[in-house]
Amino acid sequence: MIIDNGGPMPQAHLRVLPEASVRTRVTIPLRFADGYTTTARVHTFHGLADGKEHLALELGDAAGASVPLVRPHSECLTGDVFGSQRCDCGPQLREAVEHITSTGGYLLYLRQEGRGIGLYAKLDAYALQDRGLDTYEANVALGRGEDERDYTAAAQMLLALGVEKIRLLSNNPDKAAQLQTYGIEVKERIPTGVHVSPANRRYLATKATHTSHTLDLPGL
Repeated sequence: MIIDNGGPMPQAHLRVLPEASVRTRVTIPLRFADGYTTTARVHTFHGLADGKEHLALELGDAAGASVPLVRPHSECLTGDVFGSQRCDCGPQLREAVEHITSTGGYLLYLRQEGRGIGLYAKLDAYALQDRGLDTYEANVALGRGEDERDYTAAAQMLLALGVEKIRLLSNNPDKAAQLQTYGIEVKERIPTGVHVSPANRRYLATKATHTSHTLDLPGL
């Protein structure tokens, strides 16, 4: 399924971004647990607004893609590294790397664990979810926002790479909305697959109903 985002944002609604620049580029061979391999050209940056060490992984023939495929992927230590099934982050990361490699584009690996609240707070939120709160209610109960992620740095990274138009690989409409306010034209929004397990079904259903994530869950 491809979602049309209706063209570029009017100039009057665009926000001004501080300029960032590419700091280093290094080639890294990647190998996933299931045996899939590819090569990433990893970019680091100067001048990112939040001061964090975000990465852009250039995959496939990004330069040859008329509109590169881009996934902003928020860091998830439990899912990306340890294979936690309480979320769908690990499978989304694996899927995105292969999909982007096949078409050409970038995976933006953003250091904003737990929807921006950090690793310890995310685990505190898990404890509250075990008592019955959903993923958003748990964040609020900790005195945090439902979703504190900010995609200013993601837009800066894309512009530093010379990318102003993208095909966005994401189920989250907020990513498209934020990027467009910074002048990144989202030509298409392409949902990821649905990676459901008994441990994450409620989590995914809440994202679909509460924040309009594009998730086709049976029985929802």
